[in-house]
Amino acid sequence: MDERSQRYLETYLSQLPAQTRSQYTSFSSDYYCADKHNADLCAQLVKTGQKTATCSLAHWYLNEDEPIPEVGHLQVVTDWDGLPHCIIEITQVETCHYCDVTSEFAAAEGEGDKTLRWWREAHWAFFARECEELGIEPNEEMPLILERFRVVHDAPFV
Repeated sequence: MDERSQRYLETYLSQLPAQTRSQYTSFSSDYYCADKHNADLCAQLVKTGQKTATCSLAHWYLNEDEPIPEVGHLQVVTDWDGLPHCIIEITQVETCHYCDVTSEFAAAEGEGDKTLRWWREAHWAFFARECEELGIEPNEEMPLILERFRVVHDAPFV
């Protein structure tokens, strides 16, 4: 975690009662998406509560030695340039096949026109690029890790 995100997280945690603060043991900092425009847009969508979910290829966690997201994890959400925008807490994690993602989940992702059709098109393109980089074939049954979250801190970064 870079210095700005660490400071932002510590400011938030210092405002919590000790008992509440001690419940949090897992932290990270990151942006969403793979380009500046979408990363900056997603940071705003998260901060305003329009984006309350995200997903990733399960392959990253099962084969690339990445820890599977867990309920209670705190993430500093940044823009592409690493500027903190808010802190989220993961509230739900589940595995789901790409073909089984629901329209409700697509809407919770908060991107595009929030329809399942838009979600499928955008995410197929995104996951197909990731699969190519990983040397695997994308398919309708590819497992995804679906996360739901809530914003717990959205004060401006100072």
